[in-house]
Amino acid sequence: MIRLEGVTVRYPNGVVGLDGVDLEIPDGQFVVVVGLSGAGKSTLIRTINGLVPITEGSLTIDGREVAGASKRELRDIRSSVGMIFQSFNLVKRTSVMNNVIMGQLHGIPAYRSLVGAWTKEEKEIAFQSLERVGIVEKTWTRASQLSGGQQQRVAIARALAQDPKVMLADEPVASLDPPTAQMVMKDLQRINRDLGITTLVNLHFLDLARKFGDRVIGMRAGKVVFDGTGAEADDAVFEDIYGRSLTAEDTLPGTP
Repeated sequence: MIRLEGVTVRYPNGVVGLDGVDLEIPDGQFVVVVGLSGAGKSTLIRTINGLVPITEGSLTIDGREVAGASKRELRDIRSSVGMIFQSFNLVKRTSVMNNVIMGQLHGIPAYRSLVGAWTKEEKEIAFQSLERVGIVEKTWTRASQLSGGQQQRVAIARALAQDPKVMLADEPVASLDPPTAQMVMKDLQRINRDLGITTLVNLHFLDLARKFGDRVIGMRAGKVVFDGTGAEADDAVFEDIYGRSLTAEDTLPGTP
């Protein structure tokens, strides 16, 4: 379970990223977070895995406090939290296999990781993770030779290889074409349902939020202004979250 109690994030320049946020996310839930740029959704995601420190309040994952955790404790917490980025964050010059195994680095001695001396078990975990996202045939391909959608699926496999309890995805489909975006969201949804991994996804596209979110959290100016099901998140709700009328840019092009 992820629990935020009165969480505020204030950046050094005075900007407030989160403003007294209270949230409870139970194990296994698929949550989509929506809001305009600057609403706080990326700050929320990055606070959960300790990339952004909180200024006030309490944030716990599985009962472990993230705020004020030591470096060792923070590494331990992060090892159970998979992170997927909009820009994929792959090492382009090396193979898909090596990229996916990097998800296991928290448990691999540094001397082996430096020379790429992977065990049979580590490779098998990587293969299984790639099978989950349907891209195992690209195992030995250099990451630089993959399409954007393939790179994002490798990034999902890398996060899976961590054996995470929580999966965080920060705008994972923003740079993808519509069919590929749908495919990536289906991958994340299937992994959530098959493995019971608590999943939080930041999205801008409202139709995807409605379609895939078991729960939709709307953010505005660092506050939670909506918390309900995808079915409850109609256009009026989104207009209230965004503080403006909806536009064509708020839905994924080329989809119903």
